[in-house]
Amino acid sequence: MGKSPFINRFLALHYVFPVPLNKLFPLLEYDPELAKIEKIPPQKLAKLCKISLERAIKLQKIFLEFVEIPMLQMYKKHSIIAILFSDPNYPKSLLDLYDPPAVIYLKGKTELLTNSKKLAIIGSRKATDYSAESIKAILPPLIQEKYVIISGLAKGADTLAHQITMSLGGKTIAVLGTGFFHVYPKQNLKLATDMEKSQLLLTEYPPYITPQKWNFPMRNRIISGLSQGVVITEATEKSGTVSTMEHALENGKEIFAIPGSILSPLSIGPHLLILEGAKPVWNGHQILEELNK
Repeated sequence: MGKSPFINRFLALHYVFPVPLNKLFPLLEYDPELAKIEKIPPQKLAKLCKISLERAIKLQKIFLEFVEIPMLQMYKKHSIIAILFSDPNYPKSLLDLYDPPAVIYLKGKTELLTNSKKLAIIGSRKATDYSAESIKAILPPLIQEKYVIISGLAKGADTLAHQITMSLGGKTIAVLGTGFFHVYPKQNLKLATDMEKSQLLLTEYPPYITPQKWNFPMRNRIISGLSQGVVITEATEKSGTVSTMEHALENGKEIFAIPGSILSPLSIGPHLLILEGAKPVWNGHQILEELNK
């Protein structure tokens, strides 16, 4: 990994310009050590970062303030670990994405990230008891095989995936669509606090970032990017869950769908995915068989 001054400069840049890595490539090609951000003519910086001149001027001004702060120490005070894309601990599977996170921020048991066995479970925010029963039915063999379950801390299926995994003695990672100072939804603040003690929270956003609707589809690519496969429980036809599946398909992940009642609108999402080639599953052994091929 780069030298320490580079780490601090990169974290300061990401704090004031929190964009994915692909948006920073032109700047990194021009200034690989980020040694001269404050000296680049604003017009040039605007062109490199594809932002307005006004924003480039503002970026330089705020960067100058933050580059003086020891960023890693500041994060440590809040029990946050920041891992740059160039760090050996950064998950290689995320670098395969078209737009990898430039930095991932972690709270909790960071060793969960190095476990190669990871499976995502996602579904509707309006998930019914059917999702809860299905997750309880498929998880035991996966937990026995030490799979880490990944989800997005949203209401509904995500919450169930995290809670049921923990109740069965398994390990789980929550990928947030906000910074750590603004856990969303608020009703999951206790769940997030519990997970921080024995599980792992992960986000690509600096701590001050608040919930914005476009952050959540962005978060979905990380959920699928970290996982070997993705299981969908219940989802309507047009939902964020289906967009996560599209990411997963594009990145060659195994897709599993839990079939549901033909009378439920929440079965349409999984059934459409089965039509598109997702594997219908009703127990964890089927998933293990597929992932162990």
